[in-house]
Amino acid sequence: MPEATSDAGESTTPPEHRDAARLLAAEAAWARAGAGRLVLLRGATGTGRTTVLEAAVADALAHGTRVLRARCSPRDQAVPYSAVLQLMSPVTEFGDMAFAGDERASAELFGRVLRSYADRAPLLIAVDDVHLADPASHRWLVESARHVDRLRILLVVTERSQYDVDPPVPGLTHTLSPALVRTLTLAPLTPDSAATLVSSAHADAPASWVDDCVRAGGGNPLLLRALLDDLRAGRHPIVPKTSAALYPGAYPAAVSWWLDSAGPVTGEVARVLAALDEGWDGDLPREPDARRPLDELAAVVAELAGADPARVTGWLTAMSGLGVLRPDPDGRPRYAHPLLRDAVLAGVPATRRRAAHAAAAETMQRHGVSPDTVARQLLLSDPVGAPWTSAALQEAAALALRDGRTSDAAAFLRRTLEEPLPDGHRQRLLTELGSLEYKAQASSAGIPRLSEALRLPGAPQDTVRAAVALGTALAGRGRTGAAVDVLRTVEDELTDRPQLIRTLQTASVLLSEQDQTVRTEVYRWLSDAAEHSPELVGTAGRALLVRHAATAGLISAAEAMRRLRALLAQPADPLTEPFLLGTAAAVAQWADELPEAERLVERGLVGQRPDLLHPMHEALANVRADILTARGEHARLLAEPGARDRARSTPSNRQAHVLLALVATGEEARALRLVDGFDLRSAPDSWELNRFLYARGVLRAATGDTAGALHDFLECGRRQSAREVVSPVVTPWRTAAAECRLALARPREAIALAEEELRLARVWNTPRTMGRSLRVLAAATGGRRGLELAEEAVGLLRDGPVGTGAELVSALIAQGRGLTAAGDRGRARATLREAAERAERLGATRQWALAEEALGESGARRAAPARTGSRSLTTSERRIAELAADGRTNTEIADLLHLARRTVETHLTSSYRKLGIRRRGELPRTLGRPNGK
Repeated sequence: MPEATSDAGESTTPPEHRDAARLLAAEAAWARAGAGRLVLLRGATGTGRTTVLEAAVADALAHGTRVLRARCSPRDQAVPYSAVLQLMSPVTEFGDMAFAGDERASAELFGRVLRSYADRAPLLIAVDDVHLADPASHRWLVESARHVDRLRILLVVTERSQYDVDPPVPGLTHTLSPALVRTLTLAPLTPDSAATLVSSAHADAPASWVDDCVRAGGGNPLLLRALLDDLRAGRHPIVPKTSAALYPGAYPAAVSWWLDSAGPVTGEVARVLAALDEGWDGDLPREPDARRPLDELAAVVAELAGADPARVTGWLTAMSGLGVLRPDPDGRPRYAHPLLRDAVLAGVPATRRRAAHAAAAETMQRHGVSPDTVARQLLLSDPVGAPWTSAALQEAAALALRDGRTSDAAAFLRRTLEEPLPDGHRQRLLTELGSLEYKAQASSAGIPRLSEALRLPGAPQDTVRAAVALGTALAGRGRTGAAVDVLRTVEDELTDRPQLIRTLQTASVLLSEQDQTVRTEVYRWLSDAAEHSPELVGTAGRALLVRHAATAGLISAAEAMRRLRALLAQPADPLTEPFLLGTAAAVAQWADELPEAERLVERGLVGQRPDLLHPMHEALANVRADILTARGEHARLLAEPGARDRARSTPSNRQAHVLLALVATGEEARALRLVDGFDLRSAPDSWELNRFLYARGVLRAATGDTAGALHDFLECGRRQSAREVVSPVVTPWRTAAAECRLALARPREAIALAEEELRLARVWNTPRTMGRSLRVLAAATGGRRGLELAEEAVGLLRDGPVGTGAELVSALIAQGRGLTAAGDRGRARATLREAAERAERLGATRQWALAEEALGESGARRAAPARTGSRSLTTSERRIAELAADGRTNTEIADLLHLARRTVETHLTSSYRKLGIRRRGELPRTLGRPNGK
């Protein structure tokens, strides 16, 4: 039988079928020569046995070979010799003879007729689906095969050989000698063969569309061709995931036939697996116990389907080999495409599917499958009503939170609420779920859920947690008064719980920061309580009063830290400790105690539950941003998660820091885009708005809009003063405004502002605030006195703690300018060069530019480094990048250069940004190493 030679035939005939055609052609030649053959074409359902057989028939007819053929069917199995009668129907010698009931006599008769017919010309006998033949025909074909080698007959039969859950019956050749049979098993389509078939039908299809078709075909020509029939005429720009989207429905019909051919037990196993597969959609976590995923899955499927686990394991393996299933990263077999899975489930009622998911979850629970996998099945089931369901769902939610999958955690908690729960338990779940939904900012259900939680009866601690979470959410939406009212209402119901009352009062104080009027009222109450009933205030309340005194300019940094350290040394109340830690961290940062502030932040964040809204979580994150800005770690600040998050409609403190970092690193264009994204006219009056006004003023000053900058600084000052925040520890708006006044040629007003800030800075008495005030007053005063003030600022900052680097650079620039004006150009250049080098190490592009400008005024010349590319790296950045390119770890580099590991990380982050790369492996190439080494 010669194979087709046309290009079209070659392109549409799978290679797997061309191998069969070559075999049949060779065997046909032997049969024509008088040496008959039996060829057995085996293969799984849909692999093209019938297609190959029909091609052989067509080729035989084209070559003048007589053909007798039969197609076996389950309907004919009760009729003896049904298949043989189909074969004999075209034989004229057979005439009107029929089966008379004597099987032996009839078999001899059929044999004589066949031999007589074959004597005249070569004969092809084609029997399709011989495994469905009636028993008498099956025996006759076996016996005939024993003698076919002496006749001019090519006997070609097809037989299904797919691995099913039910053990197979013996095949046609079970009792025949292997020497009498040529067997060819049709392999599933390879991905390349399947892709060729798809491309031949849809020549312009994109690669992703072709790949989807290949996977949905599952290596099966029948399914793939049916799918292409449904997808013709370009109705589907993407391959759908549901059978309902297909018309006329050839594909789901083919899948149904494929399942029916496999038998009821295999069909049930396939449908059970499809139901389980539905529960594995989404971003699945890696299974910690997935060493034997196939055996574990087989055990679950077998129990649900009532099948033999060993046979189920074999079926899963066989289907993976065919391409119907594909392993996921954990080795768990899944359907190759969602459309294939949906077609397997077609016709299964929704109620039965939900019941199957519930049964699957219970079975998985007994088999010790991971809580996440169990919970995903429960998401698709109706409420079960058993205690294990809520436990499994909550455990899965906890694991999801641990892994940062908050959307999964929220889904599991929502499903838990569908189960019967005691009120106290339901209250805790509602608080957790409402917190997660609020944080996601993609759902409006957060606040109603928290309100419902607060209405339910529960343990007093749980009620307080619900109230604090609801208050935090309300304040975050600009409803500060309502937030404080909620806390006060709960406070009135807990008259016998002083510790819980203190927690609510402390939370009220912290939340009131978002509203000037409420803040004034709350702090007045807190101050009165501390004076007349100090036992009502607690350590966290006293810490808040220390912070208030610091911002009001009433206390020094040393005294504030002394009081806070004494409070931190007292026994901690778990509910109020976060408030104490966050407040102490903020004050420590203002006091230039940055290492201590960082330790307090980390300690506070460790104690925060990610599933509960709490005002200190955001406060601690804000302090961390304050610390990074104080240290001048601009690159690290810009790389912080959520640093440029624009989900909020109003600016936040962290966005103010991002704005300052962009200005410091010379990225004014990006800073302007960030500012343009907010309409500050509609922003609520809060301390965060004041911080952003100050940052916007810095940007405007840097871009030459001095008048606009002055407006922002003065407006920030007006708002801060109204809140009784007069100390420069939060926003040094006076010195910023003084610099604008000086630029606008109004030195007297500049001096007045600078002197007032210096007075307040002397109260707080830290190098950072003092150095800044002295430096700006020096610039405004000028002359000999100005130079003395600048030198005093440099001395203070040079001896100051870590974190005063950026202020020291500015003070050095002011001193250098003063020295230039005084005619001492040699000292001026040395001072300004030090300023430029320090700015370069910090990555402070703007300060470096100012130092270079001042150097130019002093008569010095220096080539400006590039802002991007390898030439833009500072000396320190280049040295660290070179070591990293050599393969050294951050820890090794830190040890080698006697630096903190964080400093190494900051320099590398800055280097990546300047070099335009994202990963360490790109360093050799971008640094110009030969061969990338």
